[in-house]
Amino acid sequence: MIKYHPSEHILQSYVQGELCASLSIAVSMHVAMCPQCQQLTSQFETSCAHSFVGEDIDIQGDENWDDLIAQITEDTMFSDQASPAPLEIEVKGEQFVLPSSLQNVGLSGWLKLGKLSRSRLNLGDGKLHASLLHIEKGGSVPQHTHKGFELTLLLSGTFKDEMDSYVPGDFIMLDGSHEHSPIATESCLCFTLADDALHFSQGLSQLFNPIGKLIY
Repeated sequence: MIKYHPSEHILQSYVQGELCASLSIAVSMHVAMCPQCQQLTSQFETSCAHSFVGEDIDIQGDENWDDLIAQITEDTMFSDQASPAPLEIEVKGEQFVLPSSLQNVGLSGWLKLGKLSRSRLNLGDGKLHASLLHIEKGGSVPQHTHKGFELTLLLSGTFKDEMDSYVPGDFIMLDGSHEHSPIATESCLCFTLADDALHFSQGLSQLFNPIGKLIY
């Protein structure tokens, strides 16, 4: 069961189109996987629609609202288009189907560091680093904290850290107040978003701090 979700503020901003591309895509993927957040976003969308239409038009009744939607969808400018084929990728011999939100997003080649593999997503969000991170079963990211924020959306597989265990759909937002070492209990694929480098905090892993930006 999904336990970690975007805040209501983030969901409202998503519905209102106020998020940057990287965070909007992350929320979109989570919502597609999470019935609870689907219901919330639907409520926010209805509220926004009422606010957009304004008080001069009465759309309180279901019939009036349905008529308005019907008029919009009858517009001849709209046409049915076939859904694109699912985008499949291969990492370390494993096949993954990516969410539709990533269908037209460019991927870099894979940087491989032991049991970790990382591909950057070309989303043009300045200093924000959006990536796909693959961790082989038993692989881990060394103990670290964060100079900025770190968002991890688990797309496939499972992992755990000192705080909890995570399943596909979990939307995990961390910052400099958190310190952890994720370990893949199953081979997993994650969408990650960070605005600064990781800071490795224990043992020999601290030697990797100069290249912390390469991982996330």
